Amino acid sequence: MRDQEPLPDHAGQRLSTKEAAELLGVKPETVYAYVSRGQLTSRRVPGGRGSTFDAKEVEALARRNRRDNGGSSGSGGELSVRTRITLIEADRYYFRGVDATELAARHSYEEVAEWLWTGRSRPGATFTAPEAAVAVARRAVDALPEHAAPTDRLRVAAIAAAAADPLRFDLSEEAVLGTARVLIPTLVAALPPVLHDQGDGGPLAHRLWTRLSGRPADEASLRALDTALALLVDHDLAASTLAVRVAASARAHAYAAVSAGLGVIEGPLHGAASGLAHKLLLDVLDQGSAVPVIADELRAGRRIPGLGHRLYPAEDPRARALFGLLEQIPKAEPALAAAHDIAATAARHAPLHANVDLALAVLTASSGMPATAGETIFAVARTAGWIAHALEEYGERPLRMRPSGHYVGPRPPQPLPE
Repeated sequence: MRDQEPLPDHAGQRLSTKEAAELLGVKPETVYAYVSRGQLTSRRVPGGRGSTFDAKEVEALARRNRRDNGGSSGSGGELSVRTRITLIEADRYYFRGVDATELAARHSYEEVAEWLWTGRSRPGATFTAPEAAVAVARRAVDALPEHAAPTDRLRVAAIAAAAADPLRFDLSEEAVLGTARVLIPTLVAALPPVLHDQGDGGPLAHRLWTRLSGRPADEASLRALDTALALLVDHDLAASTLAVRVAASARAHAYAAVSAGLGVIEGPLHGAASGLAHKLLLDVLDQGSAVPVIADELRAGRRIPGLGHRLYPAEDPRARALFGLLEQIPKAEPALAAAHDIAATAARHAPLHANVDLALAVLTASSGMPATAGETIFAVARTAGWIAHALEEYGERPLRMRPSGHYVGPRPPQPLPE
């Protein structure tokens, strides 16, 4: 590794946005992206519109960035996981070489899951859980305290389903796929129903709706929920997915690997982020304007939920796709307007775009769902992706540890599966 030049000493100083950007070697927009990700803290200039940054904090980040960049320049220090599942580049993402947003627009969640697992099209795919597995999972979930979080219920349901499956240690592809097609509908069926008029048949999105909203679902809303599930099915090596791959590398069975993912997903920077955006959205609807709400968030030193994404310098393609569907739902119009108000108001402080958490918050808030519904949708959706990564990891040497993805699948554009 090359010797690094020492960074200048700015102890005790505060830097302007321009100075921080120069020290980091990035654009000013990227400085604000670091703020949104919690890597830097900013302070407003008294009586002004600019921000200042602690020099020591900026220098520490610059050193980390330089160290990380130095370790990835052919030195063998970069940690990576070879994967054929998801590629993210140029503000787009692909499942096995196929544009993920186009795939989600034309195929159901179940069909997208099958494509992710096998690379083969399975039109009309449906997931059905046997009554015995559902009964075991429901009994376990019903024993939890009433205030148990959705992820608590899903974890317990997964553990109960595992205990009821004596063949869970069979890690062959056929067995794991069979487990996946049963586990996902079992997780949904184990959640307490809110709407009792549908039962456990039909598309998975319809069954999940009855667990999240007390309102009957119209076709447009169901399509939005189904598409949200398909859009969220995988996103390369997110924290929960890495946990799943670590578990699978130790040859944990599929239920245990999914449980590992569920254990990570609760963090406010991961699966629970949409719940924070949901609450922010309700505050804006209550106040009638995003200005006082955003001002309170900034005054408290909090990052604005639902804005910015470290993998998308521009717009999150998942948000764009979901917003497009929500615009076709009349009852979503107030929440959509509030979301646009949030993004426009926050843009005065930092040039960040809406991400999928804000779009998911619009769906849940306009559908009469609780703030935790987005986390449930996220967890159910991502279970299919976790299974895909577990399957891939079972084919690798045991106990390898490589935390970032190196895509080796077919280069896009690839034709959509029939």
